Amino acid sequence: MHREECLTAAADCVCGQREQEYGSPKDNFQMIANLWSVYTKHPISARDVAIMMALLKIARIQTGAKTADSYIDLAGYAAIAAELDPGAPCPEYLRKHED
Repeated sequence: MHREECLTAAADCVCGQREQEYGSPKDNFQMIANLWSVYTKHPISARDVAIMMALLKIARIQTGAKTADSYIDLAGYAAIAAELDPGAPCPEYLRKHED
């Protein structure tokens, strides 16, 4: 799979199909964070959820069959984590292409 195919598929998932199925990542990941916080008795943020889901995909890549789905999901979780990180500034090259 070419990197552009992976990124396009990830965008299709997190900005299309899965958002329609599960709602916005911000709302969905916040709900997961709330539940995980209660379960672990430690505060977990929506961004933490995205990072931990990315780590889950990395573990699957390391120990399981190498599937395109794992790489696509990993790219999607990274994008969601970036969106949920209030301290992550928008790179200048992205601002130039927002029009």
